[in-house]
Formats: sequence, C-alpha cells, structure tokens
Amino acid sequence: MAKSALKFKDSVAAYEKLAQEIAARRFAPVYLLMGEESYFIDAIAERLATTVLGEAERAFNQITVYGKDSEAGQVINLCRQMPMMGSYQVVILKEAQQLRGLDKLSLYTQKPSPTTILVICHKEKNADKRSAFYKGCAANGAVLESVRPRDYEIASWLQQFIAKKGLAIDAKALSMLTDHLGTDISKISNELGKLVVSLPEGTKRITDADIEANIGISKDFNNFELCKAVVTRDMARALMIAEHFARNPKDNPLLVTVLALFGQFKELFVVNYLRWTARHKGMPFPSDAELMRILKKNNVYVLGEIKQNAANWDNRRVFNILGLLREYDAKSKGMNAGGASDGELLRELLLKIFLL
Repeated sequence: MAKSALKFKDSVAAYEKLAQEIAARRFAPVYLLMGEESYFIDAIAERLATTVLGEAERAFNQITVYGKDSEAGQVINLCRQMPMMGSYQVVILKEAQQLRGLDKLSLYTQKPSPTTILVICHKEKNADKRSAFYKGCAANGAVLESVRPRDYEIASWLQQFIAKKGLAIDAKALSMLTDHLGTDISKISNELGKLVVSLPEGTKRITDADIEANIGISKDFNNFELCKAVVTRDMARALMIAEHFARNPKDNPLLVTVLALFGQFKELFVVNYLRWTARHKGMPFPSDAELMRILKKNNVYVLGEIKQNAANWDNRRVFNILGLLREYDAKSKGMNAGGASDGELLRELLLKIFLL
C-alpha cells in the first residue's frame, strides 16, 4: 500500500476539528480512526465514549467489542439495533485491524443507521483506501488518519499541548523531555499529565528543575547540556556529561545523543551557508521569521543562540563533524563498533570533534 501523503500537522488539525465537533455534539454516524499513531485514535474514541451518552445511558446503550474476538456480521447486527430509551447507541470497535472480514463492514458503512454511532479504532496501519469499507466511512462518516510525528515536529506540538493546559515550558526543559521521551506522544502525554498534577499551585512555567524532580531526567546531565558544552567548546564539561551517560547507558542511549548533536551541527551548517550566500551571491540573509521556518524553530531566543554559535564555527569543520556523526550513528547501531560500549564510543566521538 502506498505511504500516506499526510503529515503529522494534518493529523493534529484533523484531531482538533473532530474534537470541536464532538464537543458541539455534532456527531457522525461512523468514525474511522486509523493509522500508526495511537494517541489521536485513543483520544477521539475516549471523547466519544464519554460525551455522546450520559453516564446512566452508557450501561444499556454503549458497547465495546474487540476485533480479535468478533466478526463483521456481529458488529453489523449490533449497529442495527435500536437504542433503548435514548437518541443514540454507541458501538466502539477496538483493534479493528484484527477483525475477521473487516471489508464486510462496508455493508453497514455504506448505509449507517442514524441512531447508531460506530467508532472504529484501526491501529498500526491505515485501512485500505481502495476498499468499499473505507469509501463508505469517508462518504458517510468521519475519517481520522493518525500519522506519527518526526523528531523535528515534536517540540512544536508539545509547546502547544502544554499551552492548552495554561502553562509554558523553558527551552531546556522542552529539550530534556523530547530527548528522553522521543516521539511517543502517548508516553509524553502521560508523563506531562503526572507532571502537571505535581506542580505547585500557581505554577505557570515548567522548568528543567520540574522535569528533574517529577520525571527523573537530570537537569545537569542531558543531551541539551552536552550539545551546549560541545558547541561552546567546553571539553571538560562535555566529557563529564559523557562519563555520566556511560554510567547510565539505559537512560542515555548513544543513538539519541548522536542525533541531538547532528541536529545541532546541521543548524550551524545551514546558518553559515546562508551567511556565505549573502556575502558571495548577494542573496539577502533570511529574517528571523524566515530563519525560524527554515530551522523549524519557534523561539527567537533559541534562534539567537544558534546564530551566535554558528559564527564561531567554520563550515568546513562543521561538514567534517557531520561526517563523523554519520559514522558514529552507524556505530551506535552496531556497525563497525569493534565491541566498544556506548560510553566508550561517545568519549571517542567527542575527542575527535574537539581535535578536528
């Protein structure tokens, strides 16, 4: 099946649109929630499960079935029943990707009942868009295609997610979270939920100290601090952090550290290249707004630091460092590592960067 052309931002927009419609009680008769990213699928299914019916109605007008334990005919029969003493019944089909005869649901999705709201949770992959089942959902209901975020998309989403809770987050705290939790937004959401509950009353900004105290990520020994030490040429500090990483390899995988360093030096390379084109080709250097778009940043303060650091690095050296980082990316995955531990490889990499 062809890879989806949708981007993570499209999934975010579609999720927010559906959430608003559900809050306004504008329900579709069928919801097909599909894709690799489970967070939005679970969030919409939960909203429908708690919004359509009142608590008392759910006992007799809401049912949840699982694909691995069901057949298409059983689901269709449930959907064609009339609600008891209410306007709607809600049928939630979880693990729909495991349903036997999923395509046979097209017999229902092509003409859904106006008194039933069918919620289909199809995780791990998309349903076949060529199928009559999918076409029925798209024509007569609502489809959410949930796409996993890329590394560079997480920070922006996370800031917006936190802002909706009435909070802001420092750049370092944001970096600590994204480096530690990666692109698993379900895990990020859970950790932030616990963090928000733990914050002192009246807190408006999440700091690195909050992250350390509540999520257990060191505010002094993390990839944000390592990248800062490297670009400011603080070898002693960088090697101290590397030593901490070597003692705690599970919390500080080499692959994540290499990716963080690569991202940092790639930004320096881009800024220096744009400066070179401005000097030698007469092209205007981008405005801060344009540069933030190019670098996928949304913080002017962070942008200022990148420009300042770039001025201290020659691009020929940066290019060589990017080559080194590609080499150690492969080693972090076990290729030509020579049996060295992650800690040994990181120390070796840092020494090579500083000695270039």
